[in-house]
Amino acid sequence: MWNTAPTTAPVQRHGRYLAGSSAHPAKMLPAIAAHAIRRYSQPGDLVLDPMCGIGTTLVEAIHQGRDALGVEFERRWAHLARTNVRHILTTAGERYGAVIHGDARHLPDHVDEAHHGRIALAVTSPPYGNSVHGRALTTGSGGVVKWNHRYGNDPRNLAHTTNDRLQTAFTQILRHTHRLLRPGGTVVVTARPWRERGELVDFPTTVATCGQAAGLTLVERCVALLAGIRDDHLVLRPSFFQLKNVSDARRRGVPLHLIVHEDVLIFRKPGLATHHQRSKCDVPAHGVRTRVCAHS
Repeated sequence: MWNTAPTTAPVQRHGRYLAGSSAHPAKMLPAIAAHAIRRYSQPGDLVLDPMCGIGTTLVEAIHQGRDALGVEFERRWAHLARTNVRHILTTAGERYGAVIHGDARHLPDHVDEAHHGRIALAVTSPPYGNSVHGRALTTGSGGVVKWNHRYGNDPRNLAHTTNDRLQTAFTQILRHTHRLLRPGGTVVVTARPWRERGELVDFPTTVATCGQAAGLTLVERCVALLAGIRDDHLVLRPSFFQLKNVSDARRRGVPLHLIVHEDVLIFRKPGLATHHQRSKCDVPAHGVRTRVCAHS
């Protein structure tokens, strides 16, 4: 279990992310990216996010002395990711960071051949489509007003596709990522389950299937908390719609609970890394290990 929400998301982003970053509907929590980068890479390594959004993975990688490369489909978010990367580079010394506006389904075409085979770590999260709710408020008439709840309007965006097509496309993206990794390189994917018409969609297990179909080996499956820890209990920070949906279900007698974590799936590219390339959390490639990791 990763203790990755000791503070709220706005507090975690303060100072390293510029105005407008909060508008993305499905931002990765900075502490999740930071924990993955610290645990599965070394200073000086190259870190990739093939669907980088506002650039959270890139910012946290550069902040920890890594180089960073991202690809983003939506022009608006690609521009914002570049802005965030430029901002962190002003204080990061001699580090490299780049954002490419493009489709991760054609990842090798967007990444300079000089980087092929030398990426140490990829950290990413696939889109959640219509399950993303953004920000919301109730109106005086009992209605709901939503904003910042869309990735974009381009129908080619994977956020607008079916679950089956998303699975096929994400497998393709992971297969391309596999090609760009160095031997023994690591892929970290965060994913959370969601509900459609009351039924739980076990998306993390779908991600595990995608990674293995792409030729990667699943070596760990962890839980990253989206809630704080105070003494012996969790401090929940649910969204408006989480609270509403759970409350509505319980009134109908359905015992739903809040989802206050993300699954984190860690894959490894087969092959041996050099001694310098190995992280302190290397695990056997033939099985899955569960561990408790404290965020620091």
